[in-house]
Amino acid sequence: MAQAEGNLDHDLPLLLLPPYWAKTVVGLLSVVCFVNSYDGDFVFDDSEAIINNKDLRAETPIGDLWHHDFWGSKLSSNTSHKSYRPLTVLTFRINYHLAGGFHPLGFHIINIILHCVISVLIVDVFSILLGGLQYTSKGRRLNFVPKSSLLAALLFAVHPVHTECIAGIVGRADLLCALFFLLSFLVYCKSFRESKERSHFSTAWVLLSVLLGATAMLCKEQGITILGLNALFDAVVINKLNILEILLKILRKDKSLESLVVFKKGLLFRMTFLLSGGATALYVRWRIMGTGPPAFTEVDNPASFADSPLVRAINYNYYYSLNAWLLLCPWWLCFDWSMGCVPLIKSVSDWRIIALGVLWFCLIALMCQALCSEDSQKRRILTLGLGFLIIPFLPASNLFFRVGFVVAERVTYLPSIGYCMLITYGFSLLNKQVKNKKLLVAALLGLLVINVWRCVIRSNQWRSEERLFRSALSVCPLNAKVHYNVGKNLADKGNQTAAINYYREAVRLNPKYVHAMNNLGNILKERNELQEAEELLLLAVQIQPDFAAAWMNLGIVQNSLRRYEEAEQSYWTAIRHRKKYPDCYYNLGRLYADLNRHIDALNAWRNATVLKPQHSLAWNNMIILLDNTGNLAQAEAVGREALELIPNDHSLMFSLANVLGKSQKYKESEALFHKAIKANPSAASYHGNLAVLYHRWGNLDLAKKHYEVSLKLDPTAAGTRENYSLLKRKLDQLQKRGDV
Repeated sequence: MAQAEGNLDHDLPLLLLPPYWAKTVVGLLSVVCFVNSYDGDFVFDDSEAIINNKDLRAETPIGDLWHHDFWGSKLSSNTSHKSYRPLTVLTFRINYHLAGGFHPLGFHIINIILHCVISVLIVDVFSILLGGLQYTSKGRRLNFVPKSSLLAALLFAVHPVHTECIAGIVGRADLLCALFFLLSFLVYCKSFRESKERSHFSTAWVLLSVLLGATAMLCKEQGITILGLNALFDAVVINKLNILEILLKILRKDKSLESLVVFKKGLLFRMTFLLSGGATALYVRWRIMGTGPPAFTEVDNPASFADSPLVRAINYNYYYSLNAWLLLCPWWLCFDWSMGCVPLIKSVSDWRIIALGVLWFCLIALMCQALCSEDSQKRRILTLGLGFLIIPFLPASNLFFRVGFVVAERVTYLPSIGYCMLITYGFSLLNKQVKNKKLLVAALLGLLVINVWRCVIRSNQWRSEERLFRSALSVCPLNAKVHYNVGKNLADKGNQTAAINYYREAVRLNPKYVHAMNNLGNILKERNELQEAEELLLLAVQIQPDFAAAWMNLGIVQNSLRRYEEAEQSYWTAIRHRKKYPDCYYNLGRLYADLNRHIDALNAWRNATVLKPQHSLAWNNMIILLDNTGNLAQAEAVGREALELIPNDHSLMFSLANVLGKSQKYKESEALFHKAIKANPSAASYHGNLAVLYHRWGNLDLAKKHYEVSLKLDPTAAGTRENYSLLKRKLDQLQKRGDV
């Protein structure tokens, strides 16, 4: 094995803990940082990836997971984001099954446990990366840097930038990917355990490492990068190659290159094995994906749509510097960095270009030290640190393909391994220069305490959408999506006035934000501000002609304005862009009903129920229309069909009860009315119509009782009051006859 240097821990002002205690401390701290997120809600992307993802439900065949993306869409669809993470979705499905539904508690607890396990595993990973790899004759791995590996693991466990991965349930993709990523690395190291000579290794362990790397990729795409890192580790640590020397020999076409160690010790075979395994995994994934890359929009990643290659390059590099800053100073954290949060750099006079210079100055300085230093330990640690910092980040770098975000904190989970490694090495070097060790220890403890405190605060913000969205307002005030999400959250809680202000600000910040226009138009429609609502919705469909929801809402507004032909055309345009659109068929049916086109209305509602059998409103409208047009037998048949599909819907019970009462099936009607009232006892109309049934049936005392209950619940119901007056007169007449 590679002989490791033992001086990295020299005089390091940290307690020397036994391996078990070191891992226990790291594990406990990792839990303390994020445990307050355990009872949080489903927030932000959790809605699409979990609540609205049909792949979690038992009725979806488990085999479909292998043909769908992370969000439950078919990979072959043009609208798919091509995020192929079937193993992550499988864990969500297991969570859903064990919890008996969408209960976030179990989802959050698993995320916290995963981060704890990863933090414990990473103690061993850092001991190898910082101290080298060597085993005793009995096969026990030696740890030459127990203090440094503990410090690096602590920095990783309590880093606030990890909050999104842990407190946001969809971050499980990153956690599972990291778990198999680290296991792949540790297994690769284990392949050298039993050999006394470096030329011997276990092919089986190397194969298992490749399989674990492919498994990491099935959790999240960047997991496959571990194979490249294993190769780098093999070259630098196992074979102690001097990369600069090899590069120079290649450039000079030096014949002595053939005698280099790269052709010995099995390195060439292992490199070929890793390369073949990675290429096979990527090819299989490409075949499963079926089509080209996903189609992102300019708002997702504006730099990638810039016309000038120079502008694109400058902004990509600025994004890299922002990611580096989040690792270095994770204070300004935001759930979404798109839509104006990071304005494009369009000129070299923009002061932000300084960040690019600082980033590349630091990277080039580190690379030069990694390549040129005469200290083999420094070369090894800096090379591996930069490798773990840069290589896992490459899939998110826009270099190979366009990604759907500007900055995403979750993608720094794996690169933070390299960051923590470099910081630990820097602290070790600083320790050798500083005489006042107490001051250094205080600074280190202060950093850890601040990070823990920041993690606790940030994970608390992730517990609810309201806190999460509002926390972003101070970080990204120019982000239209932040204002949109705050507005949506307020609208869901019924605060329409405040929601309007945030939606207007979202549209002001991004005049092409069609979703904000659509939601704002919806609220204005409900407030009967139809003219402005129509203008907004027309603008939305003009910007995005295939926006089916906006076309449907435009149809609703035009219907309210009594422009029926335009409304009908808008509905059909929506259906043309979204074939399976039950809500649009429902609204189209309402339009036809207003125009007394009863057959068309029934057909539209029937289409809605075919596409969505639980569409209660469509079923109800069919029953009521058939009832009102005197088709009682057909209304009864439709009502019974609806209740078979939605047996606990009290509104359907009520509508069918009315039909049965008119058909003089009083007993059955009475039973349904009672079931409806039991389900919704505060509905005045339920009591009122049951009273009418009793009135017709001749049970006058019961009729009187339910009329009175109905009027108590709704004193303004004129029809009920009139019927009650008729009943009282009849009762008075009967009483007078009895007196005579």
